[in-house]
Amino acid sequence: MWGLVAFRFRKNKLAMVGLAVIVILVIASLAAPLFVDYSNVYTQNIADRFIKPGTNGHIFGTDQFGRDLFARIMYGGRISLLAGLISVGLGLILGLVLGGTAGYYGGKVDNIIMRVCDIFMAVPQTLLTMAIVAALGQGTFNMLIALSVAGFPRYARTVRSSILTLRGQEFVEAAKCYGSSSPRIIFRHIIPNGLGPVIVSATLGLGATILSIASLGFLGIGVQAPTPEWGTILSENRGNIRYFPFLGLIPGMFIAAAVMCLNFMGDGLRDALDPRTKS
Repeated sequence: MWGLVAFRFRKNKLAMVGLAVIVILVIASLAAPLFVDYSNVYTQNIADRFIKPGTNGHIFGTDQFGRDLFARIMYGGRISLLAGLISVGLGLILGLVLGGTAGYYGGKVDNIIMRVCDIFMAVPQTLLTMAIVAALGQGTFNMLIALSVAGFPRYARTVRSSILTLRGQEFVEAAKCYGSSSPRIIFRHIIPNGLGPVIVSATLGLGATILSIASLGFLGIGVQAPTPEWGTILSENRGNIRYFPFLGLIPGMFIAAAVMCLNFMGDGLRDALDPRTKS
C-alpha cells in the first residue's frame, strides 16, 4: 500500500516541488555552521547597518544593528522548522492517545474526551495559543506547550473518526479473540491502519504551526530577541521595512515558502492516500 502511495505522491509535481524545497530548507538550516559563522548571528556592527543584499559579502544584507541577515535567516530556520515539528509531534501524540481512547471505547469516555476537545476548539487556535503563553510566561518552551495544547483537538477528532470506521473490522475482532489487550489493539492494529488522514492533517498543521510561531514572534510573545527566528526577525526590523524593504521581504519569503510548500505536500499526501484516486 505504501508503495502505491509513494507512486501517487511522486506523480504530483507540486507536492514534489514542495518536498524538495522543504528538504533544501532543512538541510541548509542544519548545515548552517558549515558555511556561516555563528558569531555573525549576534555580532553588532553599527557602521555596517542597512547594507543592501549582495554588498560587501552580505548575501541578504544587514539589519539595523549591522548583523548579517543571511546568518540570522539560516539559524532562524532551525528554530522555526524544529519548533514547528516538535509542537506538531507533541500535539499529534496527545491526539493519538485521546482520539484512540475515545474512538475505541465510545460511550461516556468518548463524550467526555470529545467535549473537552470541543471546549478547546471553541476558541480560535491563535488566540488560545496567545492566552496559554500569557498564562505560562514567554519563552520557547512555553510556546511549544501552548501550540501543542491548542493543536491536539484537531488530531484527536481525526483519529477518532478513523477508529470509528475500523473498530468493527474483522482484524479487530480477531485480535480480541486472540486475547490482545485494548491498548495493544488500539496502538498496534487500529491506529496504524487509520494513519492516512492523520498524516495529512499533521502535514497541513505543520505549515499552520510554523505560521503561528512566526506570528507569535512578530507580536513579541514567542521566541524572544535577539534569538533569531523568522517572525522575530520581521518584528525587529518592522520599523525600517518602509525604507529598506529587503528586511521584510526576505524573512517573509522564507515563511511563505515553507508554509506554501508544506501545504503542497499535504495536498499531495491527501490525493495519494485517497483510494478513489485513479490517476
